[in-house]
Parts: sequence; C-alpha cells; structure tokens
Amino acid sequence: MGRSESRAIRGAARTKAPRPDPLEVRASPVHGDGVFAVLRIAEGELIGSYEGRRYTPREAAGHILHGEVFYTFGLSDGSLIEGAEGGNQTRHLNHSCAPNCEAVETRADDGQIEIEFRATRTIRKGEELFIDYWLARDADDHGAYLCRCGAEQCRGTMLAPPPKRRGRRGPKA
Repeated sequence: MGRSESRAIRGAARTKAPRPDPLEVRASPVHGDGVFAVLRIAEGELIGSYEGRRYTPREAAGHILHGEVFYTFGLSDGSLIEGAEGGNQTRHLNHSCAPNCEAVETRADDGQIEIEFRATRTIRKGEELFIDYWLARDADDHGAYLCRCGAEQCRGTMLAPPPKRRGRRGPKA
C-alpha cells in the first residue's frame, strides 16, 4: 500500500456516516399509526421537528377540522401547524399520559416559532414514542377525547388537566 493510499484510508475512517433515521411509522396498539424508535434514542436527544402548513392566528380562528384524525399543533402565538398538509412522520406521535417525549417551542433565525420533539428519557429500540397532547379544555365533547394509553397514571382523557384551584384562606378559628 502506498503512502497516499494509507492517508486516504485513515481519513475515511475518521469520517462519520450520517446516522440513519431513528424513527419508523407503523400500526400502533394505542391508536392508528404511531412513531417507533428504530434505534436507541438518548434522553434529551432531538427526535425531529413538527412540519406542515402554517396558519396565522387570524387564519387559525377560522380553521375547521374535518375527519376523525387531526394533525393540528397549536402554538403559543395562536398560529397553527397542520401536519396533514406537508407534514412529516412526527405527526403520528400518539398521546400518552406518561410520555417519553416532549414538544418544545423554539424560535428559528427568522423569528418563526417551531416545534421540536425531544426524548424525556432513554427510548429503547422498538418502543413507541409518545407526547402528552394536553388538548385545550374548551373542547365541547369530552367523550371524544378519551385516552387509551394504558399508563398507570392515565388521566382517562387527552385533555389538559383542569387548573388547580387556589383555595381562599379564611380567618383562623
């Protein structure tokens, strides 16, 4: 082996191959399709970003949901991302009251709000990924949002828990 060949091989050994996609969409025992880990995912690792058509707060106010499955993600500024239109595999993250992932709002360089998903604990290969939907409490039909996650601490609903009431303290007797 010549000197230049040796350097080329050593250089190639240092080049890291891109990590394969750690996610796969397939049938979920919880609901419809789900997202599963193809590889081990470390706690805190970025899983992906939520993508899809964006609706401004004004457009979002008039956005009507059709069908039985929704891929709409509400943002803190009142805008929406509709994952059914131009979305990616993260739109298939199912709900659990004991999630292993979290959705985090971040700001892009242009100031636009983005949603990133991160692992809240180590996720084993083959395990389904979940977030807690914490759906808005203004939903009309609470029965339509029943939870089927099966977690020990299941709330029975995908709705956000009611805010804790602060009791008024009366005078001490």
